[in-house]
Amino acid sequence: MLLIAGLGNPGPTYAKTRHNIGFMAVDEIARRWGFGPWRSRFRSFACEGSIETPDGPVKALILKPQTFYNEAGRAVGEALKFFKIEPENLVVFYDEIDLAPGRFRMKAGGGAAGNNGVRSITAQVGPYYRRARLGTGHPGDKTLVHGHVLSEFHKADLKWVEPLIQAVADAAPLLAAGEDEKYQTEVMRLAPAEKVDPRKAAKDAS
Repeated sequence: MLLIAGLGNPGPTYAKTRHNIGFMAVDEIARRWGFGPWRSRFRSFACEGSIETPDGPVKALILKPQTFYNEAGRAVGEALKFFKIEPENLVVFYDEIDLAPGRFRMKAGGGAAGNNGVRSITAQVGPYYRRARLGTGHPGDKTLVHGHVLSEFHKADLKWVEPLIQAVADAAPLLAAGEDEKYQTEVMRLAPAEKVDPRKAAKDAS
């Protein structure tokens, strides 16, 4: 079984912010692959279903922790233990400020790079899980990061946000099959992004 978790903050106040692009991604995966209704479980909204791959369907649980971003590990850890899922079968979708807007990178293991949601998950399950990093750009100064990630996407951002979210859902069979490198390549093929410096892009958008 695959556990797919998105990072974000609960409630309508944060729904359209950069920090919630992880929620947006898993919402679209659930919609695209016809997952069951969302229910309150594991301090989260959760739904179950399967993703079709060439080798057959892969069962998955999608999780949107309602603990607030920085405490997501508590929810993810509970679900992992309940279903006895190994960390290598956990995929976490989250915003990455050190990637230019619209860029997408898969990574297995490693540090938190200052992301408190990732740090919280690592504290609960260890570092050996799969990270689906959705580039949202850097504001250019570390003192501006907090406001940046909690600000809403600009209307102009939708030209890359919407195709990226669609692509991560359409390419999900590769993710379910464990083909992370191919998944990354396919997502960027479906939603190509300009190769720009993330800090410069953030300044231009402000």
